[in-house]
Amino acid sequence: MTLVATNCDSAIRIDVSDTGVGIPAEALPRVFDRFFRVDPSRSKASGGTGLGLAIVQSILTLHGGSAEITSHLGRGTCVTLRMPTLATR
Repeated sequence: MTLVATNCDSAIRIDVSDTGVGIPAEALPRVFDRFFRVDPSRSKASGGTGLGLAIVQSILTLHGGSAEITSHLGRGTCVTLRMPTLATR
C-alpha cells in the first residue's frame, strides 16, 4: 500500500493506492454506498461492515472535500481524498 499526501490547489490531497486485485468497473459507482461490499460472499464474521468508505466520504463532504476511486482489475486501486485547507473554507 502507498500513501501520498500533497498540497495542491488550496486543498490537501491524499492518495491511498495498492497493487491488489482491483475492483470491477460495475462495482465502482457503489463503493461509497453504506453496507456495500464488492464481494457479496464476505460476511461480518470475515471482517468489515461495508461502512468504511461511506463514513470517509460523509466526513469529507461535511468539510467541503471529496473522495474518488479508480481501479483496474489485476493492477490495483487508488482512493483520492481532497480536503480544502483552512484558508479556503
